Amino acid sequence: MDLFVLAGKAYHSRLLVGTGRYRDMEQTKAVVEASGAEIVTVAIRRLNPAFIAGSGIGSNQTPPSGGDNKQSLQDIIDPSDYTYLPNSAGCYTAEEAVRTLRLAREMGNWTLVKLEVIGDKQTLYPDVGETLKAAEILIKEGFKVMAYTTDDLIVAKKLEKLGCAAVMPLASPIGSGLGILNPLNIRLIAENLSIPVLVDAGIGTASDACMAMELGCAGVLLNSALADAQDPVLMASAMKAAVIAGRQAYMAGRMAKRQTAVASSPQMAMIE
Repeated sequence: MDLFVLAGKAYHSRLLVGTGRYRDMEQTKAVVEASGAEIVTVAIRRLNPAFIAGSGIGSNQTPPSGGDNKQSLQDIIDPSDYTYLPNSAGCYTAEEAVRTLRLAREMGNWTLVKLEVIGDKQTLYPDVGETLKAAEILIKEGFKVMAYTTDDLIVAKKLEKLGCAAVMPLASPIGSGLGILNPLNIRLIAENLSIPVLVDAGIGTASDACMAMELGCAGVLLNSALADAQDPVLMASAMKAAVIAGRQAYMAGRMAKRQTAVASSPQMAMIE
């Protein structure tokens, strides 16, 4: 079976989804289930810890109309059924990111983490220097780091050399929905690293996710493409199918591109 192996654990799904910005807890659950994802991300810095593990609602989550606002994320997404991937979204220095992910370890004993250190508030592009610095500290402390970074092969190799569990180059700016702007860069990273490469940020629709998989990526992580869709649950289902189709196409090997036409029917004999 074509399993997705990450930090020593095997998964069936190669789609990872975020848990923020949905209408309510019911929609969050429905989206995660429709996506088929087995790994869900949680922004530790942007959420009230009570939203994740106790009573209370997160700062970027609205309770259902007339519903129970004391429901936690773990009430609807059981940690025994899903792998939680805490991330350091909203951090602008290595120090902030390390402190945030240490908190995640204390909250849920989570050591598989997504490292995200932002360098610019407008573009939300990663700060490569601070990312490398934070990754080195976290890996030495026993964390299994999935590092969000630019689509730069040299940086990706440095993160791999440090011991990251996965590298996650952006397709385009976070939340932009612009899709994969530099497919060649993504392909080069996927072809030259021995650890999983997952496209993160910028995916807007199913064809973007499919392209990422066809380029050789091990998986796709997304949130805005679902939360901002007119029908998040239906889009989650589409993303699930797209990731599967893209992976199958990559494994099958596409036909070679040709400069001239070639008849699809064999020329055994011609009718005169």
